[in-house]
Amino acid sequence: MGSCVEGVRYPPNPHDLPTSHPADPNVTYVTLLLDNYRMRLPAALSPLTERNFRLLWTGQAVSAIGDSLTPVALAFAALMVGHSATALGVVFAVSILGRVIALPMGGVWADRLPRQLVMLTSDWVRAAVHAAIGLLLITGHAQLWELVTQALLYNFAGGFFQPASGALVPQTVTPQKLQQANALMGLSKSFSQVGGPAISGILVALAGPGWVFVIDAITFVASALSLALLKIPPLAAPAQSHFWQELAEGWRAVTSRRWYVLNLASHALWNFAITAVFVLGPIIAARHLGGSSAWGLIAGSMGAGQVLGGLIALRVMPARPLVAANLALTLAALQALALAVPSPTVLIMAACVVGWAGLTFLNEVWFATVPQLIPQEVLARASSFDWLLSLIAMPLGFAIVGPASDHIGIPTTLVLAAVLLAVPSVLIMLVPGVRNVRRNSEGLVIQEPSPA
Repeated sequence: MGSCVEGVRYPPNPHDLPTSHPADPNVTYVTLLLDNYRMRLPAALSPLTERNFRLLWTGQAVSAIGDSLTPVALAFAALMVGHSATALGVVFAVSILGRVIALPMGGVWADRLPRQLVMLTSDWVRAAVHAAIGLLLITGHAQLWELVTQALLYNFAGGFFQPASGALVPQTVTPQKLQQANALMGLSKSFSQVGGPAISGILVALAGPGWVFVIDAITFVASALSLALLKIPPLAAPAQSHFWQELAEGWRAVTSRRWYVLNLASHALWNFAITAVFVLGPIIAARHLGGSSAWGLIAGSMGAGQVLGGLIALRVMPARPLVAANLALTLAALQALALAVPSPTVLIMAACVVGWAGLTFLNEVWFATVPQLIPQEVLARASSFDWLLSLIAMPLGFAIVGPASDHIGIPTTLVLAAVLLAVPSVLIMLVPGVRNVRRNSEGLVIQEPSPA
């Protein structure tokens, strides 16, 4: 049955359609259809009515599928080529190194050049790198140095993509829809992470890791094509200066905002502490919960929590964004405490769902808030330092958690981790600049001046 909107039947008979609106010849029937589509679309999905965001989201959703497949394939490729855990460790270490080196550079170039151009170039480089290593693996000619080189190049290109992507999304959607836009971007990644690793494991078992890399290369091509179709108004061209001067300007954009740099420090401590869950969780599962199957269920619940957090971020628009987001981040302490006891598997899973929902909510609110408070001309550089602190904090955590648990015990280490997961996120709300960030009546995020 067709519905009726302002006297127009849907679906109507094509022969009955006027080619334009009788009162305005510039309004075609296609425009009427699009207007009706926008009225029917739920508010949470309203960013998809904007062409640029719709293209960006589609390309990134396809690319996210490939991204969810490659970690499993990379691990088995390293073991197949290098024949040792040491080879696997070298590949992962080089991956982090490439990203850390590239992030500050990527931030500078993403503020110098059109951001979609930086992202498009990164996609083409990563497509070529994964296509090449995939073909080498399929033909049986891959060597360890080639796998290490691809890990370095792939993550170096990714270090340019991340800050450019964080700064481009606000250019594709109106500010009032930015949180929903981020949530939609995050949900596409979360859904792919739920089933992607399992599918990758099947593909590796049936056809080998090389085909997974080829599939990922194809998804990067899809992402690049969507980026090429974007029509983004250019930002004002920045005055050309020395690279290091521009990098210093980005650092000043971070450090001159006390609320921002303290939030980054708090988030770095969170990233440092969460490593205790990943390092000690499998040990607890093996000793007390029945083995790897229990840890598999717990890890899966983290993905479910990400989906839940993204769905909440689609609908909940907090009046005090940074207060609500940091409160949500404290929920991660529950999973460390549940493991410390240890609680039954189902309770640990519930804690992980809640904790990862809180993390995802923080991410979507954070990346919708920061672009409205930091000037667009330095946003990519500021974002690169955000990613850099997170990347540095996690390897430090992975290096320290194991020895710490050997000296003070696993339960004590997890309790201390829970403290670091919760306390900094509570203390950050004592900062006036954090409390003064609010959403106004028009839905825009602003920062009220602190009282004298």
